Amino acid sequence: MLLRILHRTRYRYHGSIDMAQHMVHLRPVDTAWQRVRSHELRIDPEPAARSETTDVFGNPRTFFSLQSIHSMLTVEADSLVDTQAPEALPEGLPWRAMNWERVREHFHYRAQAPFDAASEFLFASPHVPRDDAFAAFARPAFKPGLPVLEAARALMERIHTELEYEAHSTEVNTPALDALAQGKGVCQDFAHIMLGCLRSLGLPARYVSGYLLTRPPAGKPRLIGADASHAWVSVYVPVAAGAAGDAPTGAWFDFDPTNNRCGRGSPGEDYVTLAMGRDFSDVSPMRGVIQSGARHTLSVAVTVAPPDELEQLQAAADA
Repeated sequence: MLLRILHRTRYRYHGSIDMAQHMVHLRPVDTAWQRVRSHELRIDPEPAARSETTDVFGNPRTFFSLQSIHSMLTVEADSLVDTQAPEALPEGLPWRAMNWERVREHFHYRAQAPFDAASEFLFASPHVPRDDAFAAFARPAFKPGLPVLEAARALMERIHTELEYEAHSTEVNTPALDALAQGKGVCQDFAHIMLGCLRSLGLPARYVSGYLLTRPPAGKPRLIGADASHAWVSVYVPVAAGAAGDAPTGAWFDFDPTNNRCGRGSPGEDYVTLAMGRDFSDVSPMRGVIQSGARHTLSVAVTVAPPDELEQLQAAADA
């Protein structure tokens, strides 16, 4: 599936900004299941300095600085991405037979054990503590001896079924434990809750930010800028958990508790992976510092659509 993503962020400052520095994660990653055909990042006003780097998790990112007085900042990412349908959760060996206790045991410390890079996704992170409340919520899904992928799917389904998706019910910095306690939130909260549940049971899991091709309501046209960023979770399964002397190898499987979808590589070909990290704080689309006491108004507009459809929408909007 070929998808074009327009992601525009605009800050209107109530006063003048003298200097600013920003970091953005707005270029989708290349993976085995998606390829970035083109990407353009447009910044207004023009930065004094700009550089492209890769972060510690392998995500492309852009740093830029503004050294002239400005009262507005607009950052627009225009990406064209070719996606493939993910693999279904496997039915056979080795993944299906790997029960969740064996995966947990694989990450227990033992002398001279080879390093597994997935270990860094076991620990608490800024937005996701390890807490007994998460473990208690997860335990009904993690029955003894259950294959880890089946248990993760059961947890995903429980979050999807028992928690209520409600826009504006939380803020970007709402603690995941608070969202769990109130029983509602948005996709970022659901992803953080699932991460907290998995890590509290000793299982490595990472946060995935991206986009999802949404369908407008029946009889309603697609609207430019009406979409939003999305978030879901990846769960790691080693091939030979606990096998002495084996080099750690494994695979990540994606679970979207907001939409109750899963697969290896992504939850579906209508998803676009933007970046991966421990939680939202590692991969927020845009963050920075400014030299001024000015308050600001933020607006974000995202459009995800096949290229031809998006061009038609833009032409109609300009007419």
